[in-house]
Amino acid sequence: MAVLVGCRVLLQAIRPQTGTIEGVRRLQEHTKSLHNVLNNKLQYIRPTSNGATRHYSSDNKDDLSIRYLDGEDSGIVVFGINRPKQKNAISKNLVIQMTEAVESVKKNSKVRTVIICSMVPGIFCAGADLKERAKMHQSEVGPFVSKARALISELGNLPMPTIAAIDGAALGGGLEMALSCDIRIASNNAKLGLTETKLAIIPGAGGTQRLPRAIGVALAKELIFAARAIDGTEAKRLGLVSHAVEQNKSGDAAYLRALDLAREFNPNGPIAIRMAKLAINQGIEVRLIYTGTFSISVISDQMSPNSVFSQHTGLKYSILSFDQICSYVYY
Repeated sequence: MAVLVGCRVLLQAIRPQTGTIEGVRRLQEHTKSLHNVLNNKLQYIRPTSNGATRHYSSDNKDDLSIRYLDGEDSGIVVFGINRPKQKNAISKNLVIQMTEAVESVKKNSKVRTVIICSMVPGIFCAGADLKERAKMHQSEVGPFVSKARALISELGNLPMPTIAAIDGAALGGGLEMALSCDIRIASNNAKLGLTETKLAIIPGAGGTQRLPRAIGVALAKELIFAARAIDGTEAKRLGLVSHAVEQNKSGDAAYLRALDLAREFNPNGPIAIRMAKLAINQGIEVRLIYTGTFSISVISDQMSPNSVFSQHTGLKYSILSFDQICSYVYY
């Protein structure tokens, strides 16, 4: 919720002001407020044990496995969906568990990247659990749909990078969950689609907004109107996923590629990454002329010796040129 509050502050700041200089000044003030939100250090929820030989600690809760990687991978958290009989369909219990997991990592300043994957071979997530929904009383359906929609929205609002590792079918709500992540990686034989129109319904958890942003309006309409599922290779060609990888014998090629990518993120400044994500996300939502001032404000702040960037990373830097090109060394 802190990040959402920060976003509201930012959106208020980047509304048109009476003058350009005044607008930038107000934006800098609001950005400092947002930095204070991010600067709030909370205790690490699951510290690693000294001398542990296993690669990660695990907390299994039926439908969801939560793994906090340690060692050189410290800061990477893996959510593994585990409902084999239901093809990882989104149930009331899964929504509760994932919501709790999202809230936990959102408050954890030590989490660098979140990977969402499947513990079930050949399946990422088959969408809503329609069998469970059919058994619900009519009064239960509305609240369940609202909670599922809120979960996917909160996942999309996490401040750190999120990666969906799609090693199998991601259909309906399953693809909407993946679309809420910053980066999607699919195996070449994965199946992806918003296929709700086959059931005479429409995507209800952000798919009609996020899919057009990923692949363009016309293609999104075509796929949704046709209820078409495409493989990972085609998804890469359309821009729906960032990477399509050849599936391996163990069926986790997309997860392994996601882990490699998270390791590539890990050495970089965590606050800088979070602020870059926020700047990009806000840049998509508002007019370019006003979002540019946010980047200007962040760049100005990170030049300061007392910057929140340096405070959080132990950052040492030296200005190499008048153009503010910096050399960063982390320790």
